[in-house]
Amino acid sequence: MGEPSPDPRTDETLLAAIGEGDRAALRALYERHAAWLLLRLMRRCGDRAIAEEVVQDTFVAVWRKPKSFRARGDVAAWIWGIGIRRLIDRLRRQSIAARILAPTGGIEPSAEEQVLLGIEFGDLATAINRLSPELRAVLQATLLDGLTTREAARLLGIPPGTVKTRLMRAKAQLRTELA
Repeated sequence: MGEPSPDPRTDETLLAAIGEGDRAALRALYERHAAWLLLRLMRRCGDRAIAEEVVQDTFVAVWRKPKSFRARGDVAAWIWGIGIRRLIDRLRRQSIAARILAPTGGIEPSAEEQVLLGIEFGDLATAINRLSPELRAVLQATLLDGLTTREAARLLGIPPGTVKTRLMRAKAQLRTELA
C-alpha cells in the first residue's frame, strides 16, 4: 500500500468545500501547501518552531474564513498573505526588539528580523507610513512578504506592470524620505 493519491480538486474547489465544513478539503489544502509555506516562513524568521506554529495558525484562519478569498489571484498567494501577516504579528507579540537585542545562544537574528525591527520602530516605519495605500500595499507584498511581481499582481488584483511601477515609485519616495 502506498500513500493515498492527492486530492484532484482545485484549490478554489477545496476552499468552497471548506466553507461547507469539509475537513478532508482542509487536509488536502494543507497537504498541498504547508511544506512550501513552512520553508518560506523559516527563511524569514530562522526559527522552525515559530514557523510551524504560524503554518498552523494560517490554516486555522483558512478553516475559519475560507470565503475571505476573493478569487482575484491564486489561492497559494492568498495563503502566503495570511501566513506572512501571521508571522509578522507573532514576531511583534514576542517583542521584536527584545528578541533581536537579547543573547540568542550564538544564533544571529535573520536579516528579516532586523528589517522588521526597523519597520516597526525606526525611521523606515515613518517613511513607509507616509506612502499612499497603493504604494504601501505593493511594497508590503513584494519586499516584505516576498511575493514575485506576478504573485503580488494576482493578490492585489492589478497588472504586473502596475506592480513594478508602484514599487519603483515607493522605493524612490523611501530613498527621498530616508536621505
